[in-house]
Amino acid sequence: MDSTLDQFAEKTSTDSFTLQNSKLLKVRLDAVTIQAKIGSMVAYQGDVKFEHAGSGGMSRMLKKAVSGEGAELMKVTGSGEVFLAEQAQDIHLIRLENDKITCNGAHVLAFDAGIDWDIERVKDAGSAIAGGMSNLSLKGSGWVAIVTDGPPVRLDVAAAPTFADAQAAILWSSGVSTAVKTDVNFKSLMGRSSGETLQIAFSGEGWVLIQPSEGLVAGSPLAGAAGGLSKMLRG
Repeated sequence: MDSTLDQFAEKTSTDSFTLQNSKLLKVRLDAVTIQAKIGSMVAYQGDVKFEHAGSGGMSRMLKKAVSGEGAELMKVTGSGEVFLAEQAQDIHLIRLENDKITCNGAHVLAFDAGIDWDIERVKDAGSAIAGGMSNLSLKGSGWVAIVTDGPPVRLDVAAAPTFADAQAAILWSSGVSTAVKTDVNFKSLMGRSSGETLQIAFSGEGWVLIQPSEGLVAGSPLAGAAGGLSKMLRG
């Protein structure tokens, strides 16, 4: 039978993480165990199990309680395939090879369970906003899937002084340092509503990924706070 639906046939690959299209990810669980955002499963085939991923120890539990950073994660195991998506957001794959990235936790869709995660604070953020500004660091080897609100741009931090709206900065590579920039001309903004009063300054060697939106991934509780911080990991 001929059908225009043929274009949507499942894509196969020897890789454990495979994009079916720009908004749908397939993970082969016979190759990996993953941690994925709770609620991101849209379908699965085979013998697949879902369970709470946990907090990763007392130290990280305390960091989550203080910072509110992270993502609500589930551990996904089995011998089948699971399909993941998040509000039809664009999905991007990053392969880490004994490397590290730092990411806005709300934009982490899934990663290999063997990748270590921790919570890091943006320099000087404590004096800028109540509770500070924190992000999720992912370190090790394996696949990481992130989501963005539209197609992003990757900026070379070493090429020029680089600043970004805290809600638009999605992730950055190892070698990049961050700090809060607040030297905005408030006089010119008087009587106006503006979200440009707080930015993140990036320096060092590496890149930062910027999404074309200041909106937040659905479900984040801090839409009114700079940084686009996500919910706490359940511990």
